Amino acid sequence: MIGLSNYASVMESLQNSAEEHQYTFYQDSSRPNKQESTNNSKPGVGGFVLVHAGAGYHSESKAKEYKHVCKRACQQAVDQLKAGALAVEAVAAALVELEDSPFTNAGMGSNINLSGEIECDASIMDGKSLHYGAVGAISGIKNPVLVANRLLSEAQKGKLSAGRIPPCINDFFASFLVGRGAHDWAISHGVPPCPSEKMATKFSLSAYKRNKRKMELAEKMDPGHNQAKRRRQSSRNENCSECLDTVGAVVVDMQGNVAAAVSSGGLAMKHPGRVGQAAHYGCGCWAENACNMNPYSTAVSTSGCGEHLIRTMLARECSAAMQSEDAHQALLEAMQNKFISSPFLASEDRVLGGVIILRCCRCVEPQPSTNVQGSLVEFLWSHTTESMCVGYMSAQDSKAKTHISRLPPGTVPGQSLAIEGGVCRLVNTVD
Repeated sequence: MIGLSNYASVMESLQNSAEEHQYTFYQDSSRPNKQESTNNSKPGVGGFVLVHAGAGYHSESKAKEYKHVCKRACQQAVDQLKAGALAVEAVAAALVELEDSPFTNAGMGSNINLSGEIECDASIMDGKSLHYGAVGAISGIKNPVLVANRLLSEAQKGKLSAGRIPPCINDFFASFLVGRGAHDWAISHGVPPCPSEKMATKFSLSAYKRNKRKMELAEKMDPGHNQAKRRRQSSRNENCSECLDTVGAVVVDMQGNVAAAVSSGGLAMKHPGRVGQAAHYGCGCWAENACNMNPYSTAVSTSGCGEHLIRTMLARECSAAMQSEDAHQALLEAMQNKFISSPFLASEDRVLGGVIILRCCRCVEPQPSTNVQGSLVEFLWSHTTESMCVGYMSAQDSKAKTHISRLPPGTVPGQSLAIEGGVCRLVNTVD
């Protein structure tokens, strides 16, 4: 069963903001005609950013905080775009803001593992060069996305001295470091350290103590050989019911370059050394500029149950699906066929995850006195979790818009999905 989020009051509000900010929101099967959207939209300039504060469960009591951090992240990215930065730098700026929030499970305030430590994962991908950087299970670094971005930059330099090459996966220019090695490399390249105890917040410490008591109680009830199994089940149940608030962002700059990034503190009470989807190639994020074979530039960032996202490589699957003409239908089919009904997840009762997607194509329109070159940007989000918090902003906007998308009442998380999104037109004058 596929449930499309279409609360009348929510959609009315979104459509009102769409009219004000030239965004057209999808509702059920009603999707904008590309030519109509191009003709009716007021031009914008400078680029566009879409961020998420996680797919999972977002309580109404913390809705204000989640929306606020998404707004700040969008503003940071737009400030970078207005200053002339490329998409990859803007997306990194958005992620730093998201990591610094105590309400997200990334950077500051990340989940604490079984050993009482914080280990983070992050990755970033540049759609122009197709270079990629990632860190996994890294401790003592407040903003792991900065390390991933530095790895990406180093990969772009090519071979090191004496013919050495950067740490990479095959020939995809994907620099990836983990654990102590990632931490030491970061320090040696100027990324400031931050003790784990300073990265813990009252929220993460409270959750850790609560989870630890639950696990100790479960072990007392069954002191035999099932302890490890019960520990895994307890951790899994806790993470399924809590907010899976991995953060991420996708950006397009005025030159049409796209970039994507993702960051996470991983599962609560995870085993030390676990690396989730946020660091895995093609699973946490994906970005790819248009080329001869692909008419659209695409950028994707994911959130949810890491194992589900890794086994399906959801970020790359969704990016490939976006080359179809109808983005809304393509995303619906990808989420249903490549995720919920994936043969790689056949044993799972609930398949939990979410994505944000940005795709754009270039266009040139004649005007009476000049030519206008620009991009038509479509942005979408979809999730099988109870909710997903997103924010979006173009460089023409005075402030970002935010929304907590929720599954329709009566639908089952992990078996149903919601899809929403919009269209924005970006233009600039060329000689």
